Amino acid sequence: MLRKYGLSTDNVVDAKIVDVKGRILDRKAMGEDLFWALRGGGGASFGVVLSYKIKLVSVPERVTVFRVERVLEENAIDLAYKWQLVAPSTDKNLFMRMLIQPITRNKKKTVRISFVTLYLGGAGSLVSLLAKDFPELGLKKENCLEMSWVDSVLWWYKLNGTSLSPRALLDRELNSAIFLKRKSDYVQKPIPKNSLESLFETLMVLEKTGLVFNPYGGRMSEIPASETAFPHREGNLFKIQYSVNWDEADIELEKNCTSQIRNLYNFMTPFVSKNPRRAYLNYRDLDIGINHHGKDSDDEGGVYGVKYFNENYERLVTVKTMFDPENFFRNEQSIPPQPSVKNRQLTSNSISWKLPWELRYQISRVGSHSECIMLPFKDTSIN
Repeated sequence: MLRKYGLSTDNVVDAKIVDVKGRILDRKAMGEDLFWALRGGGGASFGVVLSYKIKLVSVPERVTVFRVERVLEENAIDLAYKWQLVAPSTDKNLFMRMLIQPITRNKKKTVRISFVTLYLGGAGSLVSLLAKDFPELGLKKENCLEMSWVDSVLWWYKLNGTSLSPRALLDRELNSAIFLKRKSDYVQKPIPKNSLESLFETLMVLEKTGLVFNPYGGRMSEIPASETAFPHREGNLFKIQYSVNWDEADIELEKNCTSQIRNLYNFMTPFVSKNPRRAYLNYRDLDIGINHHGKDSDDEGGVYGVKYFNENYERLVTVKTMFDPENFFRNEQSIPPQPSVKNRQLTSNSISWKLPWELRYQISRVGSHSECIMLPFKDTSIN
């Protein structure tokens, strides 16, 4: 429901965290700076998050879901192109995900696109909406299922048809792990049709890696990028998830699968965000940078930090410096503290710094090399 209400982090009203001093802090005790960082900034960089308090939102008594599939021979490229124009801009009650997967049908390689959808309303209203916005899809009422919102969650996670109650969502199969690799991108301009053709051809060659396109727009475009630590708001049409799984603990199989997903990621370079090439934190893609937490920690953190957090990264570093200056809470992609705070003026409720001049680095990754452009900027403050 992110196009209607934003992300879960946009609806957090309180949190409890164990800080580096062992204190349990709620929103009032931690202050607004740390509370801001915990909403989309990766809580593990700042402490141990015990709980979040989430504001509930309204949903209708009945919602509608559907899954419609087309293959390359069924006009899939034209449909994929039109989806880019419709999904981020249509009624915000509609979330229409698109999956793109290489498959074999009748011993022939092809590509299948799947439209997996949740609509906060009835089937009749949804069919009318898409007849206007996306007539090429040819959606019919018999393609749709009406149900309660809770049942739609079961359907979404393919638990429908098994006579399970919503309590099934509380189950945890701790010994059912699979091997996987995920990567991410953000798309800000529609991918041209001829490039989609090349993409589909590439997927058929790779054979295992698939894509998930999640539309933004709606409420996601209304929330300022600095409202929470999560920055990917207005200007992003959709997020891409690159996805590959394998079932065996086999080194060669792992190398093959991870090589495939990296090749696809490289292929997509011309069509995604740039300077920085943005990424979604929760997929934890170590390919875009790792912090060894040594003397170069500040520089190493900036490589992946600006991709995950854009302009919010600097404020996250400052929060980290305030609450965990010795970097006790750390991992390969955590937020590092500043190595020195001598020239910075920090306050607990409003972060600001005053420097006569400083150099800001715009870092782009080219292969395994970093290119830095040093840009001077004037006194800056964050309120």
